[in-house]
Amino acid sequence: METGTSSVGNSGSSRNESYEAIKNGSWFNQFRNGCNPWMARYVYGLIFLIANLLAWAARDYGRRALTEVTKFKNCKGGANCLGTEGVLRVSLGCFLFYFVMFLSTLGTSKTHSSRDRWHSGWWSAKLIMWPALTIIPFLLPSTIIRLYGEIAHFGAGVFLLIQLISVISFITWLNECYQSQKDAERCHVHVMLLATTSYTVCIVGLILMYIWYAPDPSCLLNIFFITWTLFLIQLMTSIALHPKVNAGYLTPALMGLYVVFICWCAIRSEPVGESCNRKAAASDRTDWLTIISFVVALLAMVIATFSTGIDSQCFQFKKDKNNQGEEEEEEEEDGVPYGYGFFHFVFATGAMYFAMLLIGWNTHHPMKKWTIDVGWTSTWFGCWWLQSYSRAEDKRQVGHERLKCLGNDRKLCRF
Repeated sequence: METGTSSVGNSGSSRNESYEAIKNGSWFNQFRNGCNPWMARYVYGLIFLIANLLAWAARDYGRRALTEVTKFKNCKGGANCLGTEGVLRVSLGCFLFYFVMFLSTLGTSKTHSSRDRWHSGWWSAKLIMWPALTIIPFLLPSTIIRLYGEIAHFGAGVFLLIQLISVISFITWLNECYQSQKDAERCHVHVMLLATTSYTVCIVGLILMYIWYAPDPSCLLNIFFITWTLFLIQLMTSIALHPKVNAGYLTPALMGLYVVFICWCAIRSEPVGESCNRKAAASDRTDWLTIISFVVALLAMVIATFSTGIDSQCFQFKKDKNNQGEEEEEEEEDGVPYGYGFFHFVFATGAMYFAMLLIGWNTHHPMKKWTIDVGWTSTWFGCWWLQSYSRAEDKRQVGHERLKCLGNDRKLCRF
């Protein structure tokens, strides 16, 4: 009996050692060793990228093929309707694939379990399931597709919310690492240099937006958006430097970069023909710069989805210190490297998000070739997201300091 138990323990330890070797190995070594969760995440990211390319091809070049299908011959809205429906159908197929994976891997906590093997392997079955789920939406009536298009607005919002929490969590972690007593003196110069560079980029970005998107005093809307962004950066900096918060310069500087980026994305989404938009995202002619911008935006969306999907720890609550050590040792031995269910859920909502970008957040909005996230709906959504992000960050800074204050001495709290 003892021999059997020891053999099982030895086999388990050997599997853990092999997994640890794969994890610490090179990127090529993770692929060479076959089915493992580190290799699987890249494959799922590649599938998501292919789905994005299929949706783009269906929008820009699939209209002729779709008109030959009897189901689309009576599509209201003509060519624009066909392009929009093509994007939504590909998006629905991608959503179904990742949602099935989400349901089948939710709650997986141990490696070498059946659900771990399903997530990391069974690629022959998935190569059949994925194309099948992509084809099924093209057999559905337009009514269901339009309903999915409305639901996708909310799903895309959930994706952006998850991404927002992930970004704030990363910046907070980075700031706390630099402010730790161990590295405070050594990293002081690096913090000041990074914060100064970030603020400089923010100022230069705002000046360029004033030049490109507010050339005349009559461009009141763009002037308001850019000025409001400047005000939000100042507000975040003031809150971070308040004596009761004392978060330093780095956090508001990095947050300012993200706020300026959101503002730029919102303003550049204004449709062509607006006199205040000298750098319109959609031009009458397609040049190499437009194509490069489209490709970069597409890759950035895939990378953002991938990085957010493996960042499930920012949604976990802190554990009690008494049990934290034992649980961490157990997780290191046979725990999954990232939350499989959360990973697939992010990709499922990401499928809705890329559909909204390709149709300009409007199922009735015509989109030109090689454009992404263009239209007044995209502009107003970006501005709303800018406001929501800034309010969330301000509340996070005050709330984080309140918790830290309560943990040290309740008498010192004056919030």
